[in-house]
Amino acid sequence: MTLRLSDGEAEALRRRAEYEHRSMQDVVRQAIREYVEGHSRADLLDRVLDDELPRYSEALERLGQ
Repeated sequence: MTLRLSDGEAEALRRRAEYEHRSMQDVVRQAIREYVEGHSRADLLDRVLDDELPRYSEALERLGQ
């Protein structure tokens, strides 16, 4: 895989990696893991809500009154 960054992105990544005393690759890999994990949880929650909320819509509507 090749990741192409703009000059500004590459410089920001280089500065961050230096600040953390890590390689640029390590910083990018962690960012990807966090992105995938965060979106996976959000997708799962959205799916559960889409499946379960309609079942309780009448009760939720009553609670809202």
